[in-house]
Amino acid sequence: MADDDRASSTPNSIPSDPSDANLQKKHASVIERLANRNQTRLENSITRRSESDSSSSSTSSFLVRFSDSKRAIESEIAQCRLTPPEPTQLRSHLDGISTSISDLDKLVAETSYFLPSYEVRASLKSISELKQSLDNLNSELLPKKKFSFKNKGTKKDPKSESKDPGLGNSDSMLKSKQEQASYNARDSPGIRDKDSEVLVKNFKGSDIGEFTISGLSSCEVKLIGSVRALFIHKLRNCKVYTGPVMGSILIDDVEGCTFAMASHQIRIHNAKNSDFYLRVRSRPIIEDSWSVRFAPYCVSYGGIEEDLRDASLGEETGNWENVDDFRWLRAVQSPNWSILAEDERIDTVKI
Repeated sequence: MADDDRASSTPNSIPSDPSDANLQKKHASVIERLANRNQTRLENSITRRSESDSSSSSTSSFLVRFSDSKRAIESEIAQCRLTPPEPTQLRSHLDGISTSISDLDKLVAETSYFLPSYEVRASLKSISELKQSLDNLNSELLPKKKFSFKNKGTKKDPKSESKDPGLGNSDSMLKSKQEQASYNARDSPGIRDKDSEVLVKNFKGSDIGEFTISGLSSCEVKLIGSVRALFIHKLRNCKVYTGPVMGSILIDDVEGCTFAMASHQIRIHNAKNSDFYLRVRSRPIIEDSWSVRFAPYCVSYGGIEEDLRDASLGEETGNWENVDDFRWLRAVQSPNWSILAEDERIDTVKI
């Protein structure tokens, strides 16, 4: 009987304590959470390292592409200067160099979101030097007689003819030189020297490279369709509304103006008291500017959504409010620009 009692009191016959089982479950749960947390940290660390390596690799790849293209363009300019093409081929050859520079500009715009700021600045400086070299080449090779307007003044206004032939020729030559300098500054189709006019251009169905808007006062300009590059210079109290620009927009010397435009890259120099409604792939750049305000793009016309998609500008990036002031190097935001308050913004401009 005693043996039976001992057999019945062995540990195997005693039920487990429920509290011990709960403790074991809690312990296992804690171990599992710690293991999952450690795995998550490890995966995040690998992801960050991969992103860093990818960014570094992308920057290196860009620098190689940029350097190769820059050298090729410099070689083209040097070769053209040493051995100019035939006169019948000169213009198309120079246009080809201009297109290559625009493509290089577009490359910077499309990749600037992952490039260090100093690389963006250095690249833009190199592109500016290439454009200046091409402008100098245009001045050297294009025949001077192409820009002569000396006969226009006397035909339009006989009263302005001087009795002194020498004085009349001097006035005409001065006008010709001024117009030639303006033309050489940006040799492209455009709208120039207008006052208090509404000017509409439709580029749909055409292949426009560079387009210039210069010397306007109190004008309203509307551009429908796409161009490769847009240059804006010396505007006062104007409104400019554009479709997408596939390359870059350069704005210089504007005051009291309103701009609504979409582009891969926008650079603004010497602007005062002006508003910019933008859609842009890279961060807008301002320099020597103050009292400029920014808001999102607000232009509409039939087919604009398709035009924006074709120019790779179909999606809003939010970069309109990420402005870089190259004259402001402190960590805090530059006082030269601000976000335009919503209650002060214009409505969508329908062209």
